[in-house]
Amino acid sequence: MTGQTEALSLLKELLLIFTSVLFIVDPFAAVPGFLAMTARDSAERRRAEARRGAWTCAITLTVFALGGSLIFRLFGITLGAFKIAGGALIGLNALEMVQARRSQQRETPVEQAEGAQKDDVGLMPLGVPMLAGPGAISTVMVLALGSRRPISVAALYFSIGLAAYASFLVLSAATHVERRLGQTGMRILTRLMGLVLCAIAVQFIVDGLKMSGLGGGGV
Repeated sequence: MTGQTEALSLLKELLLIFTSVLFIVDPFAAVPGFLAMTARDSAERRRAEARRGAWTCAITLTVFALGGSLIFRLFGITLGAFKIAGGALIGLNALEMVQARRSQQRETPVEQAEGAQKDDVGLMPLGVPMLAGPGAISTVMVLALGSRRPISVAALYFSIGLAAYASFLVLSAATHVERRLGQTGMRILTRLMGLVLCAIAVQFIVDGLKMSGLGGGGV
């Protein structure tokens, strides 16, 4: 019975890691902005920029996942406090997704307008902050510090790679994605992912309160 409970707990943890990273990166929401910034580019050039954006996203999230503990020690931040802050940040992002609005945590209209004038948008603003925005960075830091089992750590970095690869696939075929799903389809998909992220954000905050001794008992 104990073994089944542990297996179920591990499965829940892995599912939380996969959904948190994949949904917070959300390449579908980046499609309209990416198409606007690359309107004058050829399909080959757009594919190359999507590849650079995906690599930038993967490297950025991996660096913050690896360096999270150092940042925490440097500023004296506890995991509980960061879970609360990260949950609030993810929650704000998720609320805008539920309303099918592009969060300005990812890119502002000014950044998007500047991106349209750049020769290469792969690094910025596509990789950072459109894909690897503040919400995604805080998410991987919280998950990295909360992962105590090797399989959980491996799942986190696999999820980062999977999210980056999915971003490349979606953005390199952005015109087809927009044509197939349409604005309505992408909004529905964004709302569904936002709903799941809202629940994840609440769980982060609840866990953070418990770890800080403010939720009816410490760890």
